[in-house]
Amino acid sequence: MHVPDGFINAPTSAVTGVVAAGAIAVSLRGARRELDERTAPLAGLVAAFIFAVQMLNFPVAAGTSGHLLGGALAAILVGPFTGVLCVSVVLLMQGILFADGGLTALGVNITDMAIVTTVVAYALFRGLVKVLPRTRRSVTVASFVAALVSVPAAALAFTVLYWIGGTTDVAIGKVATAMIGVHVLIGIGEAVITALTVGAVIAVRPDLVYGARGLRQRLKLRVNGELVDAPGASGPEPAPVAARSHRKVWITGLVASLVLAGFVSFYASANPDGLEKVAADKGIDEKAEEHAAADSPLADYGVKDISDARISGGLAGVIGVGVTVVAGSAVFWSVRRRRSDDASPANTETTV
Repeated sequence: MHVPDGFINAPTSAVTGVVAAGAIAVSLRGARRELDERTAPLAGLVAAFIFAVQMLNFPVAAGTSGHLLGGALAAILVGPFTGVLCVSVVLLMQGILFADGGLTALGVNITDMAIVTTVVAYALFRGLVKVLPRTRRSVTVASFVAALVSVPAAALAFTVLYWIGGTTDVAIGKVATAMIGVHVLIGIGEAVITALTVGAVIAVRPDLVYGARGLRQRLKLRVNGELVDAPGASGPEPAPVAARSHRKVWITGLVASLVLAGFVSFYASANPDGLEKVAADKGIDEKAEEHAAADSPLADYGVKDISDARISGGLAGVIGVGVTVVAGSAVFWSVRRRRSDDASPANTETTV
């Protein structure tokens, strides 16, 4: 659903740029509360994993494919504020290095793919977790539903933006019907990927899943016919022994990302994704502009001057994962360090 340059006019793109910048600023502050010694090293990995999985377009209908957006996955794994930053880092790397998503449309893409998906998915996820049994399985189920809904929500958001600032004269009802229809199907793929990933992590390291924190059911005792918390049941859940180190999880995740981007991506569907298909069918791509980074050595997810498509695409994917994990880790470690500095005794006011 990467929006290219020329789909949305300049004033609307500028407004979404301001919205995106404000959301990133808010997310940088909010991420300080979410990132700790366990999640800070993994947030960059989550961004790299999303980058890798976005290369795996899967078929959803005749001549149409879809790919992960990642907002729901990031929000549930590392928190909603950090999730916005994760997807934003991915979109920035894709736009600058791979000519995927217009540079003047970067605000549109961040608003649509990072902010809308994360906010909608996490709000729905938290609501479901509150009403479902407090179990790990409930987290996986809630992840599935939240991811499923987040994709057509993003499609609806794009439709609204196109209604406000579209550059071609196309009936908005036709755009809405086509966009939401195909992205409901894409949402199923998003839901499966998100639920499988969250389920896999929560099975081995539930302490690393932000959305699973505090799920232990408190022990209840019946006293005089009423259920009350058992002594000590209200205390914090102790961290499991496995929480002492996240190195194995980090290495496993990085290797998986490299394999997906460097090898599995070669077998991804070559069909246009949902937005590309709708744009071509409905004519909303008539004023699409060539990407400013079209001459990038990594444009279109291939390495320039390497003729073998398998090697070119695989190497580009590996480079993308590496650059994204480094850029993401730098951002999140900086946020984490800022939190530590703010909490240091030298920066703490005392009153007498």
